[in-house]
Amino acid sequence: MVFLQIVVTYSVSHSTFAPMHLEKIILTNFKNYANQTLVFDLQFNAFVGLNGVGKTNLLDAIYYLCMCKSYFLSSDSDTILRGADFMRLEGIFKKNSSEEKIAAKVQPRKKKIFERHDVPYSALSEHIGLIPIVMIAPDDTELIKEGSEERRRFLDNTLSQLDKNYLNHLIFYNRVLEQRNSLLKKYANNEGGQSQELDSLLGIYEIQLLPAARYIFQKRHQFIQEFEPIFNETYQKISGAKESVKIVFDSQLNSILTKKEGVDTSELNLWLASRAKDKILQRTTFGIHRDDLGFEMGDKSVKKFGSQGQLKSFVIALKLAQYEILRGSKFEQPILLLDDIFDKLDEERVNNLLQLIVSQSYGQVFITDTHEERIKAIFETTSIHYKLFQVASGQVQALTLI
Repeated sequence: MVFLQIVVTYSVSHSTFAPMHLEKIILTNFKNYANQTLVFDLQFNAFVGLNGVGKTNLLDAIYYLCMCKSYFLSSDSDTILRGADFMRLEGIFKKNSSEEKIAAKVQPRKKKIFERHDVPYSALSEHIGLIPIVMIAPDDTELIKEGSEERRRFLDNTLSQLDKNYLNHLIFYNRVLEQRNSLLKKYANNEGGQSQELDSLLGIYEIQLLPAARYIFQKRHQFIQEFEPIFNETYQKISGAKESVKIVFDSQLNSILTKKEGVDTSELNLWLASRAKDKILQRTTFGIHRDDLGFEMGDKSVKKFGSQGQLKSFVIALKLAQYEILRGSKFEQPILLLDDIFDKLDEERVNNLLQLIVSQSYGQVFITDTHEERIKAIFETTSIHYKLFQVASGQVQALTLI
């Protein structure tokens, strides 16, 4: 699939994209919401209120229904309202003129249940990509400031929504990787004859890892090549064309790029060469789980030299470019979640961002802000339909429908 060609071809007229939106959501014991039902506008929905009242939790509930997990929490149990013994989310989506009823239920120490039209999925991976979504949140600057895991998560989040095979390969790779690492720990203190046994077992895992690693690497490599021009254009619009930006894909698997399908014995030497080091560190030091992205601005590292405003602009441009890739590939407009995006942006960048969001027709958008008047002022200068929700201590009230 060539993502860039699709985006370029269809970016001229957004009317070619299939309409999709979240019509209604029901939250039961989700975070700080005991029971809440909300009906949304087709275009823009804004949640306003003080910090800490639950605005972001509403965005996370929407994200959860699309991606089968919280954007912010690693443990599903942490999404359950304190004192409750379960949480449930239900969303009614409209997709290609058809209704999609999606429900999620979490109970401590029990398997998470995800349903489509009241029928449970046999695997959560079957749901990923059905309802494409992009979230932009304040902590997304960790994409730049923290380790490579955050940047791989960005790649995986995007590609998993685009390609079921990618997600399946990723799940398989991570499972085998965990098994290989467990084996290294198990044999850490063993010597002599058992060393040969270890090498034999490691070789089996490496043969299993190779096809998945090659597929994942090729998709990531292709994605960055097609993603970077879209990202660069988006960043220029947000920053006012003040800085040039660049993304560099760094992978240990560069030699695999031109290989054909199947197992090439010479490629297995890539893992073989790292075995001595792996045995010492008791973990796998070679593979796509070490891939990384380098972010540059004017030939300098964004991580080292970028200001807070530049970091935030960079991340927002990454996410909006992600949106364009998803929109172009899936022929429908993803849901866009914007959490407190005005923080740490100067007035010019805020205006550029708002103009971009309004002019590019981003389908259904959900936004949070602490300033009700700022949100009203933004929409009063446009002819865009919007719905305003006042959030206070786990209670939400619809204030305005225009």
